[in-house]
Amino acid sequence: MKTSAEIRSAFLKFFASKGHEVVASSPLVPGNDPTLMFTNSGMVQFKDMFLGAEKRSYTRAATAQRCVRAGGKHNDLENVGYTARHHTFFEMLGNFSFGDYFKRDAIHYAWELLTSVYGLPKEKLWVTVYHTDDEAFGIWEKEVGVPAERIVRIGDNKGAPYASDNFWQMADTGPCGPCSEIFYDHGEGVFGGPPGSADQDGDRYIEIWNLVFMQFDRSADGTLTPLPKPCVDTGMGLERLTAVLQHVHSNYQIDSMQALVKAAASVTNRTDFDNPSLNVIADHIRACSFMIVDGVLPSNEGRGYVLRRIIRRALRHGHKLGCKGLFFHKLVRTLDELMGEAYPELRQKRAQVEQVLKLEEEKFSETLDKGMKVFEAVTASGAKEIAGVDAFRLYDTYGFPVDLTADVARERGLTVDMAGFEHAMQQQKERGRAASQFEAQHVVTAETVKGLPATEFLGYGAVDAQGCKVVGLIRSGKLIDQVNDGESALVVLDRTPFYAESGGQVGDTGSLESALGTFRVDDTIKLAGTFFSHVGVWSGRTLTVGAVLDASVDAARRQQIILNHSATHLMHAALRKVLGEHVQQKGSLVAPDRLRFDFSHFQPVSDAELRQIERLVNAEIRANAEAEVHQMGMQEALDFGAMALFGEKYGERVRVLKMGDFSTELCGGTHVSRTGDIGLFKIVTEGGVASGVRRIEAFTGAGAEALVEHEEDQLAEVAALLSSSTDEVTSKLKKLFDKQRELERELESLKAKAAGAAIAELAEKPTEIAGIKVIAARLDGLDSKGLREAVDQLKNKLTDCAVVLASGAEGKITLIAGASGAALGKLKAGELIAHVAGQINGKGGGRPDMAQGGGEDGPNVASALASVATFAQSKLG
Repeated sequence: MKTSAEIRSAFLKFFASKGHEVVASSPLVPGNDPTLMFTNSGMVQFKDMFLGAEKRSYTRAATAQRCVRAGGKHNDLENVGYTARHHTFFEMLGNFSFGDYFKRDAIHYAWELLTSVYGLPKEKLWVTVYHTDDEAFGIWEKEVGVPAERIVRIGDNKGAPYASDNFWQMADTGPCGPCSEIFYDHGEGVFGGPPGSADQDGDRYIEIWNLVFMQFDRSADGTLTPLPKPCVDTGMGLERLTAVLQHVHSNYQIDSMQALVKAAASVTNRTDFDNPSLNVIADHIRACSFMIVDGVLPSNEGRGYVLRRIIRRALRHGHKLGCKGLFFHKLVRTLDELMGEAYPELRQKRAQVEQVLKLEEEKFSETLDKGMKVFEAVTASGAKEIAGVDAFRLYDTYGFPVDLTADVARERGLTVDMAGFEHAMQQQKERGRAASQFEAQHVVTAETVKGLPATEFLGYGAVDAQGCKVVGLIRSGKLIDQVNDGESALVVLDRTPFYAESGGQVGDTGSLESALGTFRVDDTIKLAGTFFSHVGVWSGRTLTVGAVLDASVDAARRQQIILNHSATHLMHAALRKVLGEHVQQKGSLVAPDRLRFDFSHFQPVSDAELRQIERLVNAEIRANAEAEVHQMGMQEALDFGAMALFGEKYGERVRVLKMGDFSTELCGGTHVSRTGDIGLFKIVTEGGVASGVRRIEAFTGAGAEALVEHEEDQLAEVAALLSSSTDEVTSKLKKLFDKQRELERELESLKAKAAGAAIAELAEKPTEIAGIKVIAARLDGLDSKGLREAVDQLKNKLTDCAVVLASGAEGKITLIAGASGAALGKLKAGELIAHVAGQINGKGGGRPDMAQGGGEDGPNVASALASVATFAQSKLG
């Protein structure tokens, strides 16, 4: 029996023998497709190649791609744990041709691999083709030898022309083409019919491979035009294929999943290995671990929220199994043993993955029990549907993702009012809309700039350029012919010294000028990755496409940005040296006035560590090493020691910045010539921004000097107030604080004596009602602790009593009530607090013997306390 690892390896070796470049799995966060939440198929990293926007050194490739379908349009989360073949994480095996081979070779390769390498019986394999694809039908029948009765033509079964299980398209327009799917027949003992039949959804015939033939370019009106260089994109789920080869009917019964199921059973102390909750946990540890490997961290938005809800779903199933302790992070070891060799990045970051999951477990375990109790209360009425407002309360107050609530509800035969939930969420969504409106003004599709020449960037060596030609003018996402005086627009040039915002570095500002007028550049952005667009306002006679402008970057601002950008690289290297190799960039801002750097770390950075980081960076600045720039291939750059940043998309040729032997990173930004140009580096703040993510802000150059001067001025001002020199400030302050603490102790002693006298006086003159001594009084100068101690003293002195004491400060009243002895059966402390607090716009509560509350200070306090005796009389009779 082949293991999952052997099946994966055999696939890649087979296609390598057929001249394919074996390309590593891309991260789960797509670097070239902002429309996708996660990488969900093998073709995602090759999308630009299929579109013709990118060329590489190879024309055929093979991959084992890690994929996630748990957020956005492609979301299988709700089915995981309920079916035999749904996963949040899965591996997609694929081979690709970029204008090289087409249908014939793709079909023959597939048949050879399945029957000769994997040894599947030929008579067990069925295939489907698009109903008009006679070419594919003929290859399968006449060349491969599949009987015609096992080749099924699938027509337009999704309600529109070319809307078919066997016709694939990348989007509403663009590359598309027919598919040919390969099915495995599990035999007569399993329910289900062949593809295209009424019983096709049964488990007998299982699709294992889809061959997509990108043959046409689809226009907006639906017209299909043959592509000059048709391509091939295939996808075969490793888990499904392994289930077939290992003769099991569920993906959760294959070797790798069973190892995780058994590990999950071990850490949750279960022996029923067929429990669906163990399947959920086994699936989710893969998704969560690889998301963290690829830079996603738990949060309350975007990809981080998807990760958090998958983690919490796994924890809820652990809770359902009766596991009360931390368990989920312990499964990373088993996952590493299973997949660390195929995906070495998992092995490298295992400790980080374990720590992130453990932190998230600790957080959620505190609220899971409370949330489940609320869920039980919500469902206690017997209603068949959970109200949207209740689902939202579970989400908003207890951190229950709504699909987790739906998951628990489904197990109990209930539904969730999703419309009501969405309505309750609406106000929260509104807050984010204002921020996105500005961004929407600059959203330009690739279709808009299609046909424009790519912008040549001149800014690495210059901040000025003459004779730059206007090749495009854009407003509201559309190309326009002209811009008039006072109008705003995006100006695209054939070449420019302006740096477009990228990699954290802000866009340049400056001006574009000619005899016609001046375009004030307020920002520079990239359109479709290759067009530098200058954002601003035109002043002068009409500007048209074809005009020639002289470009001038704000050089002083650019220089400040350069210092901060180069310092960011040095600081990144220093962080890894001081805190550990787990530190990775999670975001940055390189602006003229400061730098901001977000990085992965799991606890606050200590003052000593921050000082060490500063020293390392400033030592490199003093070393004045040359900032070397190298252009090289991606693999060559990694071998050179360059560190690639999470979330960035890199081509085959990359730009490497090396500063001495301290920092080597891939970066397309603008930088200093030598590290000494930075001058000085000073950290301003350090703090947390998300679970496992810290942020440092710092200044360089003149900004750092201004910070030092400001701190020196503050120190001098403090010294003047203390009538000392700056050298004596610390010792003077120490003496001052010592004297303050001594006075505070004396004051506390006097307060205690005064309180003691007041308590003794109160104990001598209680109001007695039905044998119960009742006291209600105001003792200012005591905090809540002091009041509580006073109440305890009176209870000890008087035995059968009810006491209410009040103390005022800064317009607020603190109330403490107590009851003891015979009073407890008739007069509760919480009732006393409610009676008094209700008269002073306050509230409170507590145990029968001790309660606390508060309200507003004012004339009503005295009357409220005076009414306690009457209230006690009503209770004591």
